[in-house]
Amino acid sequence: MAAPSGRSGRRSWAALVPAALLCLAAQAAAEPGTAPGAVPSTAEFDVRPGGVVHSFSRSLGDYGCTFTYSAQGGTNEQWQMNVGTSEDNGLFSCTIWRPQGKSYLFFTQFKAEVKGAKIEYAMAYSQAAVGAQSDVPLKQEEFEITDTTVSHREGKFRFELSKLVIVAKTPRDEL
Repeated sequence: MAAPSGRSGRRSWAALVPAALLCLAAQAAAEPGTAPGAVPSTAEFDVRPGGVVHSFSRSLGDYGCTFTYSAQGGTNEQWQMNVGTSEDNGLFSCTIWRPQGKSYLFFTQFKAEVKGAKIEYAMAYSQAAVGAQSDVPLKQEEFEITDTTVSHREGKFRFELSKLVIVAKTPRDEL
């Protein structure tokens, strides 16, 4: 189930979000420059345990995404962040995930923040789809969504995170 941000127009976004996600995912899978108007950017980074707060950011023109977290247990895990815009620049997306599926780290906190756009859809997952496995969403009470952030909810979050998906609406200048 989608997690709308709670603003009006929720139903129209519920219909638009799956299509936008498919377009953005297709752009992310393409080599940069192959889709007209598409500007995906994927970067790998290590999620490091140790209880220290770490951040990783990517920008794309006027838009940006920052993932801030603290984790415990295990060793470094390889994660990826993908940022992109829709062909018409009306949407900005940020996806943060562990490509191997499930993270074995215990996240004590997380926050993903977008810059230059307002979140219209966001979802957090305890397991990312890989092979025959499906995405497993967190329970709605485990995280909260504001205009610009998706973060853990203190006392409700169960320490499991493997993927965050954010679709944000970019400001439009009306003629």
